[in-house]
Amino acid sequence: MKSLEKFNNLVDALMQLPSVGKKSATRFAYHLVLQDPFSALKLSHAIENAIATIKKCSVCGGLSEDEICEICHDDTRVDSKLCIVENAKDILVLEESSAFDGKYFVLESIEQESISKLKELVKIRDVQEIIFALTPSLSNDSVILFVEDKLKEFDITFTKIAQGVPTGVTLENVDMLSLSKALNDRVKV
Repeated sequence: MKSLEKFNNLVDALMQLPSVGKKSATRFAYHLVLQDPFSALKLSHAIENAIATIKKCSVCGGLSEDEICEICHDDTRVDSKLCIVENAKDILVLEESSAFDGKYFVLESIEQESISKLKELVKIRDVQEIIFALTPSLSNDSVILFVEDKLKEFDITFTKIAQGVPTGVTLENVDMLSLSKALNDRVKV
């Protein structure tokens, strides 16, 4: 409908978000515009502030409101453990688990600049262990081998997060690659 051009523009904008289709976008738009306009204004203000203030940490590539993020500044974290992730969002997920006490590095590409930055960080922090927390795939296995090769001059233990059968999932619902990795990487009980 031409008379609802602004509403349709909002629906189109919402559809740009991951996992939001036309039905969800229409439902969100209706809610924001007609049922809760105050929350809509609050949301737009929060988005505007986030865009204006959030940037990548100059050290690790994680999200930060400052030049260097809180994790890189935190002296209580273990400098010698470095977790390599694919994107800054992965840091948020890992931090939510509270299971890692080291620091991070976002490896968005394997270009020379990124590898040089990683090498410098390994040297400065005297990194003893690198933990790869990458999405399991053949291409990421290649990335792991590439990074190991580029850092072979350092005395580093390379590990990667475990893969296999998720807790609470029945075996019939596990894909064959995950199941075979779980069997091959089994641990003693």
